[in-house]
Amino acid sequence: MTEQNNPWLSRPTTPPPSIAATTDITVARPTGPTSPQRGVPVPDHVDQLRVIEQARPAELWWLGAHGGSGESSLAGLVPEWPEADHGWPRTAALEPDRVVLVARSNARGLKAAQAAIMQWASGQVPSVDVLGLVVVADAPGRLPRPIRDLAQVVSGGVPRTWNVPWVEPWRLGEPLALTEAPREVRRLVDELRVILGPGAAGTNNWKEAR
Repeated sequence: MTEQNNPWLSRPTTPPPSIAATTDITVARPTGPTSPQRGVPVPDHVDQLRVIEQARPAELWWLGAHGGSGESSLAGLVPEWPEADHGWPRTAALEPDRVVLVARSNARGLKAAQAAIMQWASGQVPSVDVLGLVVVADAPGRLPRPIRDLAQVVSGGVPRTWNVPWVEPWRLGEPLALTEAPREVRRLVDELRVILGPGAAGTNNWKEAR
C-alpha cells in the first residue's frame, strides 16, 4: 500500500469546498478521506462491526465502535439522530446512510475506531457514508501524549474528527439536553447540521457556501 492511498498518511488532494451556514457556524474542509480508498487492508473478521438491518432510515446515525463509547449519550441530544447499536446501519434508503463513528479516548476505544474506519475505507460497507469520528473523553483532564498521538493517527482515516470533553452527567447515566451540553458538544451538533444540509433536524435556513 502506497502513501497515496493510505488513509492514515494521506489527505484528499481535491477536498470539497468548505461548508458554511447562514449564521456564524462554518465547517472546515475535510482533513481526511471522504470515501473508501483503494488498497486499504480489510481488518480481521473478529474486528469488524456487524451490519444491522434497520426498519427505517435516519438523517444521521451515531455508531459506537465499541461498548461504552458514548453512542447512546450522543443519541439523546437530537431525537432524529438515533444510535446504531454498534453496527453499520442498512436501510431501504436510496442513498447511503450517513454515519458518525464514536469512540472513547483510550487505547481500546481508538483502536476499535481504527478497525471500523478500515472496514469502511476498504469498501466493506458500501451502504454507509462516514461523516467523521467523535472522540469522547474517557476521563477529565488532558490526554496523555501516547493517546494524543494515537488519536491523531486514527483521525487521519476519516473526513473530520470532533473531540468531546468529559461530561459528568453522562458518567452517571443522566440524560443531558442539548442546551445544557458543553460548548464543544453543541458545536459538534451545529456542524453536523450544516454538513447534513437544508432540512436537517433543528435547523433553519442552512445552506452550503458556493
